[in-house]
Amino acid sequence: MTPLWPIPRDAKWLEVNGYPLTYQDAGSGPTIVLLHGSIVDYRTWEPTVAGLSSRFRVVAPSLRHHFPESWDGVGADFTIEQHAADVAALVSSLAVGQVHLLGWSRGGLVAVEMARQAPELIKTLILEDGTISVAGDETDAMRQAKAAAEKRMNTLNSAIRRGEFERGAQQLVDALNGTGAWSRLPPERRQIMLDNISTALADTRNPVPKEVLAALRMPMLLLTGENSPKSYAEFYDTLRKIRECGPTVVIPKAAHLMHLDNPVAFNTAIMRFVSEN
Repeated sequence: MTPLWPIPRDAKWLEVNGYPLTYQDAGSGPTIVLLHGSIVDYRTWEPTVAGLSSRFRVVAPSLRHHFPESWDGVGADFTIEQHAADVAALVSSLAVGQVHLLGWSRGGLVAVEMARQAPELIKTLILEDGTISVAGDETDAMRQAKAAAEKRMNTLNSAIRRGEFERGAQQLVDALNGTGAWSRLPPERRQIMLDNISTALADTRNPVPKEVLAALRMPMLLLTGENSPKSYAEFYDTLRKIRECGPTVVIPKAAHLMHLDNPVAFNTAIMRFVSEN
């Protein structure tokens, strides 16, 4: 297989499940795999890779149909299950043994699905504002959180269909990180989101059954930003009722983009947890 699009010079690619998966690979030592969220790609992790690769091997894939592919959002293989299977195949092909798996936002759901599919590949699981709803959970807080998430994605998709790509991205970023967050992003950060904007059209998510979460045996680290939407902390509270978890680590002076808002505190929390496990 030969990729149908150029592979950036700072990345590699590997065929997994019939797809040329692009990924960044830096450093040496215990391996940390970083799974990005919606409408971004491996480039979102630049300060994380820089901060962690001095002590660890850091692998950051672009999930199927994200940059460097320019995708129109049409197809049936943009699913949480497919993305998890692709990452599992990548980890197996790299032969790095068990990895510390970090999932941010939608990537948290991919990480949990990979833990369900291939728990033997995962040493620890790290959720950074993991966007996860629990099947059968009917608390008012979780219903409101699910409705808010659906509203954000519906607003984004409506903007995309109107061709208002930047407006849609701005509305999403500001909803998750506070008014004005989009305007404060450097131009290159905005471009990363615009490069991946059409993937939102195929973004569907299902609640995770409680028994799946209860079956996860690996140590978990739960991260949220001081200014993140409270729905993430509420999910973590629900998760603690299902399985044992440590206290949530709150990244100060940060919101949903915490690995960019406060990379020093974020990287420090990751290094401490990985070193202890």
